[in-house]
Amino acid sequence: MTHHPHEHEDPDEPTVFEPGGEVVPLDAARRRARRRARRADDQETDGDEFFDRETIAIEGTVLGPPVDPPDDDVPYRSGNDRRRAPIIPATLRSWNGTRSMLVWAAKDAGYVLGYHAVRSPKYAAKATVYAPVGFFRATGKLLHWATAEEGNWALRQYAADRNDPETWLKLDRQRQRQSRWRWWVVAALAVTFAIGLLVFLLADIPTWGHLLAVAVAVPVLARAGRPTDKPITDRVSEGPRYRKLTAELVRRALLSCGISGINQAVSKDPNAISFPTEIHRDGPGHLAVVDLPFGVEAADVVARRGRLASGMRLPLDQVWPEPGDGHPGRLSLWVGYEPASQMKQPAWPLLKDGKVDVFKPFPFATTPRMDTINAALMFRNWLVGGQPGSGKTFALRLAVLAASLDPRAELRIYELKGVGDFKVLEPVCTEYGNGFDDETIARCAGMIRWLYKECERRSKRIAHYAQLGKAPENKVTPELASLKDSGLHPLIVAIDEIQELFLHAKYGKEAGEILEKVIKLGRALGVILLIGTQIPDKDSLPTGITRNVNTRYCMSVADQVANDMILGTSMYKQGYRATIFEPVKEAGWGILSGLGKPAARRSFEVDTDKAKQVVARAMQLRGLAGTLPEEGTQIRTDAPTFDLLTDLAQVWPAGETAVWNEVLCSRLADLRPDFYTGWASEQLTTALKPHGVPVNAIGRRIDGKPVTRRGIRLDDLTDAIAERNRRTGTE
Repeated sequence: MTHHPHEHEDPDEPTVFEPGGEVVPLDAARRRARRRARRADDQETDGDEFFDRETIAIEGTVLGPPVDPPDDDVPYRSGNDRRRAPIIPATLRSWNGTRSMLVWAAKDAGYVLGYHAVRSPKYAAKATVYAPVGFFRATGKLLHWATAEEGNWALRQYAADRNDPETWLKLDRQRQRQSRWRWWVVAALAVTFAIGLLVFLLADIPTWGHLLAVAVAVPVLARAGRPTDKPITDRVSEGPRYRKLTAELVRRALLSCGISGINQAVSKDPNAISFPTEIHRDGPGHLAVVDLPFGVEAADVVARRGRLASGMRLPLDQVWPEPGDGHPGRLSLWVGYEPASQMKQPAWPLLKDGKVDVFKPFPFATTPRMDTINAALMFRNWLVGGQPGSGKTFALRLAVLAASLDPRAELRIYELKGVGDFKVLEPVCTEYGNGFDDETIARCAGMIRWLYKECERRSKRIAHYAQLGKAPENKVTPELASLKDSGLHPLIVAIDEIQELFLHAKYGKEAGEILEKVIKLGRALGVILLIGTQIPDKDSLPTGITRNVNTRYCMSVADQVANDMILGTSMYKQGYRATIFEPVKEAGWGILSGLGKPAARRSFEVDTDKAKQVVARAMQLRGLAGTLPEEGTQIRTDAPTFDLLTDLAQVWPAGETAVWNEVLCSRLADLRPDFYTGWASEQLTTALKPHGVPVNAIGRRIDGKPVTRRGIRLDDLTDAIAERNRRTGTE
């Protein structure tokens, strides 16, 4: 059959002409079938409706799994790994949690018992009135039950109204069968009651037996005789005894924080806030672990702790949000049964007895759940900071009190505030200074220089014992610390209000540089530094020191800069914010870092009177060990007790009315080489500023040429010395 290409083919269809005269289309039949199907679809589609030819319409239901798994935050689990509730509840997994729960339950039960005990006379009077009524009411109900008329009488009456004697007789026979055995029960109870009454009245029963019978019978009868709307006992409270944490309450509180990421996410998806674990009891409160909406960090919620507490209608110190484990968007929210200010903190375990080994942890603080947090001293340096009223000094003193209970530890303390908060520890201190005057600050600076030399000496001792195999890690060991005359005993140095030293014009810069070296070197040599400050900035607290301190306790501070100066860079952004604590009201609370995960902690409160008890015990321990400092040895013999003005007057060239700084520095170095060596004109100028001695340009002629350099005049020096003597009352 001859094929005619123009008869059925589409004009746009490509064709192939072969030699021999016939035209053969390529896949023409297949393409024409597809075009006819598309034309049929176009005819069925409304002409005004948009149709995209890139869209493939699928008719019917397509069965099968999705190409991609659902995009959610549920972690992968195998088919056999089903989520199950824990066998042991979370609150019972630790003794501290169990104890806290039991203490709260006992406290609540004690309150309820005390409440009802006070009202027991009223309860007894009401029970006495209602008991006879209850007796007759119970007797009537028992007799009515014995007749078996309950329900049956109404059915018999209905049968009588319908004139149905047969049904009436059946119902009556049923009643008689039930009533027959019930009367036997009533008779047995009556005989038992009569015998019991005779025994109660006539038998020789102890008094406690009569009272027990009355105590059991009267409340039971009174319960049966009282009106339904008049209970015998009063209600303890009109509301719940504590705010139980629920998912709805948490969601409402989070929405009230005013975080746009949370509000927008919840408006689109009510399940944007989820709970990976059930809300459960945790000590004296409840714990909720919350997964916040995508993009929202737990730190944002922690910063709005006040709004969170307002959304729960609870006091601020009852709501404790913290960043949770897992990812930045997980919040750990603990809500106590009562505010922390009303929860009595347990006494410091070392208050009345016990010793301390500085190589081992000691109790230092408590969590909001009243769990004890242990801290360590050896191989650590501490930085405690906070604004006035935050409890900074008490926290620092607590660590020193603990160290005093180790007879091996040598204590050197300087408090540069001058109020004597550490005065109670002076009897156990090898060196103690109190005040912010130049002399005390000079002694403190001298001690820091001595510490650096002490580190040099200890490093040689460590090398010696390392060769003997007694210091395997080139560190002080408990055995070396206890070895007599080893020279490697623990050395605890505490400096409170250290900003007074660092800001001092004469000693500040040098002390900061040396102290940074001591912090780096002394940790392995048994030298432990505990420093406290209330002005954490780059001038009063050198960054080289904060970077190398490994234990930080940031109490109430005013802003983010102070927070990160103490805790470290970006800690505020991560949600560890001591700005949430209120001075005085929340004294003792702070963010403790370096001892596990950073979190809110409250140091044990030990006032001065209690501290005296601890020091008395420490003196006894040190007396037995032979390490109690002797009286009069609290001041180091190498501590500088001189002042700059006196030294300048001593080295002043005779007959000169004005002298260049460089000449005076050379003479001062000859007088005290250990202290003034290396001083230049600029350093002398800085040191003279606090004394009010002006430094001016002084001209001289050298080889006939005029030369001008910085220096001071004799009149200005003598005026400054006279003014100082007048101010201090000395001649």
